[in-house]
Amino acid sequence: MFRSVVRTSPGLRTYSSRVTPQLLLNSAALSGIVQPPARSLRPWKTGLVLAGPNTKHSCRFRADAAPFHSTPSNRAHPLIPALLGALKASSTIEFARTAGRVALTFLPILLFKNRFARKYIKHHARFHDGQPVSEEKKALLLRRIRSNTLIFHMLLFVPVALFWVAILASAEQTPITGRWRLILLSPEEEDDIAAQLAGPKWTQAVLDVLSSDGPPKLIPENDWRYQWVRETLQKIENSIPVLQHEYESSNEWLQTAPDQPPLPPPADYPLRPRPRASDRVRKFSDTLCGRRSSSSAHVIAGPPYSLLIVDKPDAANAFSYGFGPDGASGIVIYSGFLDDILAKSSDDDAANFEGQPRESSWWTQAFSSLFSTSVSNLASSHPHPTPTKDQTVDLAILLAHEVAHLVLSHHLETLSSGAIIVPAVISMFADIARTLLFPITMLFGPFVNDAVAQLGKAGSGELSKLGEYCTSVSQEIEADIVSARLLAHAGFDARQAVAFWEGRQHSTAAADCSSVGRSDSPDADWTLAHRIMGASHPVIGVRVERLKDELVRWELEKRVVLRQQQVGKPEERPILGLV
Repeated sequence: MFRSVVRTSPGLRTYSSRVTPQLLLNSAALSGIVQPPARSLRPWKTGLVLAGPNTKHSCRFRADAAPFHSTPSNRAHPLIPALLGALKASSTIEFARTAGRVALTFLPILLFKNRFARKYIKHHARFHDGQPVSEEKKALLLRRIRSNTLIFHMLLFVPVALFWVAILASAEQTPITGRWRLILLSPEEEDDIAAQLAGPKWTQAVLDVLSSDGPPKLIPENDWRYQWVRETLQKIENSIPVLQHEYESSNEWLQTAPDQPPLPPPADYPLRPRPRASDRVRKFSDTLCGRRSSSSAHVIAGPPYSLLIVDKPDAANAFSYGFGPDGASGIVIYSGFLDDILAKSSDDDAANFEGQPRESSWWTQAFSSLFSTSVSNLASSHPHPTPTKDQTVDLAILLAHEVAHLVLSHHLETLSSGAIIVPAVISMFADIARTLLFPITMLFGPFVNDAVAQLGKAGSGELSKLGEYCTSVSQEIEADIVSARLLAHAGFDARQAVAFWEGRQHSTAAADCSSVGRSDSPDADWTLAHRIMGASHPVIGVRVERLKDELVRWELEKRVVLRQQQVGKPEERPILGLV
């Protein structure tokens, strides 16, 4: 530890410490530091400052020598996640595409120049009366070839490296399922999306989407259907925190009886806030220091969720929309879906009606003729059916599916892949194809080149829709799996979700439960994508099978753990990698 400051000439100072000057000089000699001449007037560097030749007890070495520092080499490791976090933005992929276009512009020129230089060296004697190229000229051309080759490799390396670094920075694992996905949006961009939808802005954004088919008619909040949906949604919302602390719930999932609704085993990838770049640096630094890192600065886009019910009896759809807290995400349900649920009857608990007229007292009968108008206004209420338990379960299954989309941030994944990654990749391949075909299209004029460009745009549009369709299928399966956990933690029987989705599969008005709302009219732009995937692709059938496999996995894992406890073995849960 350095202590005192010894003043020398103006503007120069050195430090003395407990160690002796001889020890400092010996250390400098061992480090390969060359000692200066005794009478040199040239200033000399120390490990921290500049010192003059008359400075006493200073460790001096040449100015061109590398200064000594004691920073450990592992201190630079946090820069790696910081760099990846800084490149996790939509502008990175755009910059990579721009760098690729610049490279494709100059690469043909560099290749032509190198080819011309090599031919000049090789065939110089043929066109100059047998005289070979001079050594000086040949050396100059070879240096130019090497420099052009270096520039060629740099132009190729920059866009490719930027692209893969951006992909690496955007890769993350989905909670609960552990599926790898790409979200190429910076935390600032995500916060901006959430701020644009927070509060009443979400309702206005949804209304703008729904207004494409005309002004929508909404069911008011004081309607009994809205209150029924809101109460059921709150039960699902209350189960979201359980997903973050499933390992802390001891062994409740092992204590359920066979006749009780099953509980899921703790997930290997619990619900956690998505990390920021600064949080990754802090976590790495805490790990090096032996401290336990705290949670991320990112928040989970959790409840309370916004809710809209569109009064449209001929539509049996439901979808989720948005991202972020403070009501920036929510669910939209069409009244046609509620009508389908309420149309079902239960033998044990048939639908009854509220609002039946109560027995009138003698006071009311006596003055009914005088105050008939006021009494009728106070006592009248629109009769409505009371939803049965089975009907509430069906509604909870639908809501849990949509809440799973919101909890897993599927909208950010769709936005990132559909609007950033897939178009950028297709545009890069189109630029490469246009560059390779340019010598051919150049002979036929600019119109052929424009036609090739339009063909590339049309093909990129179809491929983007195909990629979005495939992503939507995987997200639907993932939402079904996570919704089963939400239902189980909310007190519902997750096994009833199988029968629900099987019934919707054979229904003529099956609900299109997706993370993106779609119009009821057929979309001709999806024809090619559906033709490639298959016109009768059994999406719901695949979802039902995956949901059954998940419920079977719960039971198998429970049996394995109980068996291990009986024989006295530690809990290993090996069934996860087998099912």
